[in-house]
Amino acid sequence: MIFEKLKKAEDRYREIEQMITLPEVISNNKEYSKLMKEYSSLSPIIEKFREYNSAEKQLADAEELMHDKDADAELKELAEDEYKSAKAAKEAITEELKIMLMPRDPNDSRNVVVEIRQGAGGEEAALFGAELYRMFSMYSASLGFKTEVMNLNDTELGGIKEVTFTVSGDGAYSRFKFESGVHRVQRVPVTESNGKLQTSTVTVAVLPEAEAVEVDINPSDIKIESCKSSGAGGQHINKTESAVRLTHIPSGIVIECDQERSQFQNKEKAMKILYTKLYDMKEREQTEKIAGERKSQVGTGDRSEKIRTYNYPQSRVTDHRINKTVYSLDAFLNGDMNPIVNELIAYETAERLKGESGGN
Repeated sequence: MIFEKLKKAEDRYREIEQMITLPEVISNNKEYSKLMKEYSSLSPIIEKFREYNSAEKQLADAEELMHDKDADAELKELAEDEYKSAKAAKEAITEELKIMLMPRDPNDSRNVVVEIRQGAGGEEAALFGAELYRMFSMYSASLGFKTEVMNLNDTELGGIKEVTFTVSGDGAYSRFKFESGVHRVQRVPVTESNGKLQTSTVTVAVLPEAEAVEVDINPSDIKIESCKSSGAGGQHINKTESAVRLTHIPSGIVIECDQERSQFQNKEKAMKILYTKLYDMKEREQTEKIAGERKSQVGTGDRSEKIRTYNYPQSRVTDHRINKTVYSLDAFLNGDMNPIVNELIAYETAERLKGESGGN
C-alpha cells in the first residue's frame, strides 16, 4: 500500500513539474503559488523514494553477483557486504517513508496566535507569565520565526497579566502547538520575604492563524469600540484612545489590540485574531465529532490540563504528557526548548504510526 501512495505521489510530482512551466499557470499568481507549495511538500518524499529505488537496485545487483558462478570468492565477499549495506539502507528508508507519508496535521505549516494569561498565584503568576513570553520569543528567534505583540496587559513589577502575540514562520504551529495548557511554576517568589516555596500557574493557548477567506463573518455581528490601552504602560503607552476592542456578538468573543498608534492598524490586527479564534472554534467542533482522534495528538488537548512544571530549586522542567524531565531550567527558559519539543513531536509521530498500522 505504501508503494501505491509513492507511485501516485511521483506521478503527481511529475505532473506539477510540467504545469509550473506553462505560461498560463505562471501568469496566475494564485494557481502558481498553490502548485509550488504542493511541489515543495512532495519534493522530500520523492527524493527519499528515489533513494529507496537506488538502494533496491544496489540490493538486486549485489544479490546477482553473489550468485554468479563465474565470480571469484573475493568479489562475492564484497557483494555480500554490499548486499547487507543496501538491505539495511532499504529498511531504514522504508521506515522514513512511512513517517513522511502519514497524514500531517493540516495546520502544521501555519503561523500561530499565542495567548498567555496569569493563572493562580497573583503577581507571582504574572511574573512567570512574562518569563514564558520571553522564553517563547527566544525560541521563535532560534527557529528564525518572527513574533509580534497584538495586546499586552502588564503589571507595575514587570509581570504580564495577559499577552496576545503572533509567531510567523513556515511550520510555526508544528513547533508551538504543544504549548497549549497550564504551565506550573514552583519557586520562592521575589515578592515573598519568608522564603517559602510557592506554586503558581499560567495558561497558554496556541491557535493556528486563519485567513479571512476561511471564516465567514457578517460585519453587522461585530461591535467595534475605541478604548485606552490596558496595563501598567511603559514606553509604548497610548496617550490617546487608539486601542480597539472588537466584540463578536454571536460567539461572545472579545478581542483587544493596543500595540499600534492608529486605530485602523489595531482594528486590522484585532480582526486577524478574531478570524483565528472563530476558525479554532470551527476546528474544535469538527474534531469533537470524530471520536478518539485527538487521543494521539498531545499538542491539541484540553487547555485546562496541566502540561508542564518548572521547578526552580531543582532546576527541573517536567512535561507531564510524556513524563520527560530535563535538568536545565535556565537554558530552557532562554529558548532552548527543543529537548522537550522534539520528544513531543516524536511521541505524536509514534502515536500516528500506531493509528496507521491499526487502520491497515
